Amino acid sequence: MKLVYRILLHLSWVLSLLLAAWAALFYLAMIDEINDETDDALEARAEVIVKRVLAGRQLPGSESDGNSGYFLREMPAGSAMTRPGETYTDEEIFIPERDEEEPARVLRKTFRDAAGRWYELTVMTPSIEKEDLAEAILYAIVWLYLSLLLLVLLVTILLLYRTMRPLYALLRWLDGYTVGGQNPPLEIRTSVTEFRRLNDAARRYAARAESTFERQKQFIGNASHEMQTPLAVCRNRLEMLVDDARGLTGEQLGEIAKVQRTLDHLVRLNRSLLLLSKIDNGQFPETEEVDLAALARRTGEDMEEIYAHRRMRLSLHEETPLCVRMNPSLAGSLVGNLVKNAFVHGAEGGEVRVRIAERRFEIENDAAQGPLDAAHIFERFYQGTKKEGATGLGLAIADAVCRLYGLRIAYAFRDGRHVFTVDFPQ
Repeated sequence: MKLVYRILLHLSWVLSLLLAAWAALFYLAMIDEINDETDDALEARAEVIVKRVLAGRQLPGSESDGNSGYFLREMPAGSAMTRPGETYTDEEIFIPERDEEEPARVLRKTFRDAAGRWYELTVMTPSIEKEDLAEAILYAIVWLYLSLLLLVLLVTILLLYRTMRPLYALLRWLDGYTVGGQNPPLEIRTSVTEFRRLNDAARRYAARAESTFERQKQFIGNASHEMQTPLAVCRNRLEMLVDDARGLTGEQLGEIAKVQRTLDHLVRLNRSLLLLSKIDNGQFPETEEVDLAALARRTGEDMEEIYAHRRMRLSLHEETPLCVRMNPSLAGSLVGNLVKNAFVHGAEGGEVRVRIAERRFEIENDAAQGPLDAAHIFERFYQGTKKEGATGLGLAIADAVCRLYGLRIAYAFRDGRHVFTVDFPQ
């Protein structure tokens, strides 16, 4: 969930709780104020009646007009002594003329005259429908809540998006950032201190990553370059030793052959690392039109001769010509490594199929075992099943060439076959 939506969700809950609490307090305060004013009026009227009773003066008409009026009745002293002097209640008074009940505020007051007789005075006055009031307040609160919520959310969204614009810009920059690539500078102007610190931290970590990447490339390139001479010297000395093998036994010659095979593998590995380092350093600026079909055909013929003992064959299906502008050496490395990978890791006696369609180069081979790990297959030194002569860098080189030219390389396992696809942009 996005940060903005999470803030809005929590804000909605908080607003609903605050408005509900405010509505309850508003209703209670309103009812208390209404009751207070009504009780004052009832008390004033009751006081007038009581004074007239105590003075023996004539009382106003006592007929009750529905839920308005008063009643005066004499009551036993024992009952009067047990009752409170004044009570205020909300009651429903039945009105025969309307055949319905109406709300009223009722004051019941007990007092004693000079003769010692006890009276109960009941004074009534019309009151509001508290349930109707509560319902009206509820509807008003609902509309107020919806209006206020929409207004607050709209203002919040505008403010958040405006305030967090530098954060979104930083996220877009980080999403598009590639270590060692051509990255635009991080230039985001903001007055928010936290965002400025976040931008500074991103610049520092990007610079640290670039520095580490450059040192790694230099180390690999320098190490691979420096290893070429001693490896060549070792191979030449072993060849000289084999050429002058008069004093060597057959067992010693066999051990020398094993050392030569190990040196050959080390030389291939060193060349692959050096090629990767040169690709990462952008040392292949020259480009020209390369016919991938012709390149695949020549590479396939060479591989068929090398792996003739495995009885593998290559078939080329050219649906449409595919000529791309690349460095010819890198194009050869891309096609050569994919074709070699198919021969090395394909099933013995199987077929390697190359299909060239519009802006797509596809190669597939019969799988000797199950699918490969698509998440790690293009990593350096990854090998699904160890094969003799394989360095574990072929697919890494192909991936590096694709990244250099903005191509998309993908792996899939279909119908028991490994399928590698390279898509070329228009």
